[in-house]
Amino acid sequence: MCDQAELQAGQKLSIPAAGKGEFAAAPFLALLLVTAVWGSTFFLIKDLVQFVPPDDFLGIRFAIAALLIVIFQFPRLRRASAQTWKQGAVLGGAYAIAQWLQTVGLLHTDASVSGFITGMYVVFTPLIAALVLHTKMSLKVWSAVLLATVGLGILSLRGFALGWGETLTLAGALMYAIHIILISRYTKNADVIALALIQIVFVGVFLGSACLFDGVRFPVTAPMWGSLLYMALFAGLGALVLQTWAQSRISATTAAIVMTTEPVFAAGFAVMFGGESLTFRLVLGGILVLTAMLLIETKSATSPDESAAENSVGEN
Repeated sequence: MCDQAELQAGQKLSIPAAGKGEFAAAPFLALLLVTAVWGSTFFLIKDLVQFVPPDDFLGIRFAIAALLIVIFQFPRLRRASAQTWKQGAVLGGAYAIAQWLQTVGLLHTDASVSGFITGMYVVFTPLIAALVLHTKMSLKVWSAVLLATVGLGILSLRGFALGWGETLTLAGALMYAIHIILISRYTKNADVIALALIQIVFVGVFLGSACLFDGVRFPVTAPMWGSLLYMALFAGLGALVLQTWAQSRISATTAAIVMTTEPVFAAGFAVMFGGESLTFRLVLGGILVLTAMLLIETKSATSPDESAAENSVGEN
């Protein structure tokens, strides 16, 4: 996703309609890849924010992604409808707020607790869909939500108290849930790639502007820049485009449960590259999260009527 050829290739991407009851392997695997990339960034961010303030890190990261889009995809941006621009601004605003709340909250709470609370979007997503959008959820879906939540707790929690950092992070989780639902709503009849690109431009504008108030501190070493560019191009630009595409094919609740694998991937990368140990907690929590993911995806493959009901998020 980092050069012109790859970006131009996105212009030709079409989104075929999934058959009723079809096992959505491509979007499911795409979203799993997105989550794996996000999980790979935890130990990188932990090191980077020791030298670059979180506001500056976020601003630089998404400003780079936005600038690349403007340079290489300007014709596509110019052709986009006013509605796509409005929806992209809303998505970009929701994601920027979620990122800021999570990052600032991380300054005031443990990383493990932050990971669990952020993962609570798996609970908020079906709750918002059911209570606000009146979307029907099956018992199997709620069972998957419960399994994923317990798995996240086992993976992450070693004590918990609700303070300022935890409150900010919880608000961030709520914004992530809203972002997931909005993507499912806006991608029903849209140029998905244009919407994704415009969303990233607005994330860059919002977070880039926020970091200018007290000056910007840039990375000072090649490894720092390497980490930042990886997170800008792959965990930022590439991941958000792929997430938007994938969510045009699967329900918001399914997407939220698949994305609970993020701490599983984060733990795996931390064990492989971050010097952490493989523990029983990691194995048990990971198994529960993966079981929830398989449960929800098996439902999508075998219960077309339930899948159709959940995919109606935002159509009321």
